[in-house]
Formats: sequence, structure tokens, C-alpha cells
Amino acid sequence: MQDFAAQRVMMVDTQVRPQDVTKFNIIDAMLSVSREAYLPDELKPVAYMGENLTLSGGRVVLEPRSFGKVLDALDVQPDELVLDLACGLGYSSAVLAHLAEAVVAVEDVDGLAGEAQSTLSAQGADNVAVIDGPVADGAAKHGPYDVICIQGGVEAVPATILDQLKDGGRIAAIFMSGPLGECRVGHKIDGKVTWRMSFNATAPVLPGFTTEPGFVL
Repeated sequence: MQDFAAQRVMMVDTQVRPQDVTKFNIIDAMLSVSREAYLPDELKPVAYMGENLTLSGGRVVLEPRSFGKVLDALDVQPDELVLDLACGLGYSSAVLAHLAEAVVAVEDVDGLAGEAQSTLSAQGADNVAVIDGPVADGAAKHGPYDVICIQGGVEAVPATILDQLKDGGRIAAIFMSGPLGECRVGHKIDGKVTWRMSFNATAPVLPGFTTEPGFVL
């Protein structure tokens, strides 16, 4: 029988804290959320490994190091509303729910949204609403959002998503160029999002977040 609680502490102590992720609320959230609860049975034994875990439909649960650093860069506050895109089975939303006032999560891979909502409810994350719909459309009717977090790789972020970010808000995404990627954090000021590089990371590029191929003569 695996001791998931001990593995969770080990994950935080060896994968998260050494990356200068030391904000108490983030450490507390990552220690409080049972990562294994948001994984299919076959992945539960490797729940706390330091790598991206692949779910159905190509979705990933970001490695703890990358996810912790994303949270640190976004600095979510307790009175903020967060949009969590490509939430998979809900792990990222559960952690964000510890940090924010409320989370709206969006997932469009068959069956994941319903399972995510069920697990979140069973785990007591009552301030998360999961929407089954196109991830690249976001959830405009519930916004605008203080923070937007994208759980996967992008080549570009659609204007539809950027429009749902409040002025003064923050967005994080892993920008991929071939096999290499970097997490960037965008700040919206006077209607324009300015991005800055935060750290290196990789994740599969999400459908709807690719750049349109240019015309070749």
C-alpha cells in the first residue's frame, strides 16, 4: 500500500521548494491536494513523479516543478477569480481553488470534464465549476478573470482568451517551439498583454493554441 501523504511531502520538499517556490499558500495547497485522486488508476502509482503525466486525449498533469513555478509567478490572491484551461481531471483546479476565491475550469476531451467535477466535489473543492466546452473559447460569460492558467503547451494564445483577462490580470502559458518550451507570464495593462519569460518547461501543444501556418509560395 502506497503512502501517498508521505510521497506528497517528498514531492514538495524535493521538487517544489528547491525551485524557490516558498510562498506558504502554494506549499500548503500542494500539500493539501491529493494528486493521486485526480489521476486514472493506472497513473496513481506514479502520481508524485517529477514528470508530466499524460491523460486521455493528450492532456497532461504538469510536473510538480513546473506547476509550482507557474503558481509562484501568477501569485493568485484569495479574492481572485481564476480561469483554468485544459484542466484534465481537475488537479490543477483543485490546487488553484485553495489559492483563489473561485475557479472556472474548461475541458473538452470526452468524459474528462464530468469526471473532474465529480472528483472535485468528492474532494471538497466546492468553489470550482467545470465547463465541458472548447478550451480555446474559454468561458467568457463567467469572466473577466483576474488570472488565467493554461495547462498545456501553446504556440499562440487566441485573442478570445486574452479578451477574458481583466485589466491588471495575469496569464501563464508554456510557449512551445518544436521540442523546446518556456513558461511566460503575461500582464494586461490598458487592454494589452505583455509577456515575459519565466522559466523553461515543456508540454504538448493544445488544439486551438497553434499558430496558423503561413502561405508558402
